[in-house]
Amino acid sequence: MADSVPDFLPLCHTSESAKVVLVDDDLAVLGSLRFFLELEGFDVIAFESAKALLSQPALPSRGCFVIDYCMPLMNGLELLTQLRARRSTLPAILITGQTDRSIDQRAARAGVLQVLRKPQLNDGLVKYIQEALSIY
Repeated sequence: MADSVPDFLPLCHTSESAKVVLVDDDLAVLGSLRFFLELEGFDVIAFESAKALLSQPALPSRGCFVIDYCMPLMNGLELLTQLRARRSTLPAILITGQTDRSIDQRAARAGVLQVLRKPQLNDGLVKYIQEALSIY
């Protein structure tokens, strides 16, 4: 990890609205998911890499993460581990195009709320984001 990434990302403690923090290295998927979720009424912050998210000076204190599993340099579960090390407790939804069911087991051990498979995301994604936002 780059030296410029802080060991601790402070949480935003204002009366902010809940954010859906979306991380996917595929720009087409990132853009279409952001568009879809904003149409559904969610406040979305999108990042094209784990590094881009981790370089932020603060993380939302309310909301959830929607993280792609397969990304360069750091997969989605590794990113979630980094976020937890920085004291973020927001619920996480993992999205993946891979069919390997061992990802589900590793995700469950990491505390992921749900693993959803691409490309059929939209129906389940809204449901699980609503569930995640009800937690925080």
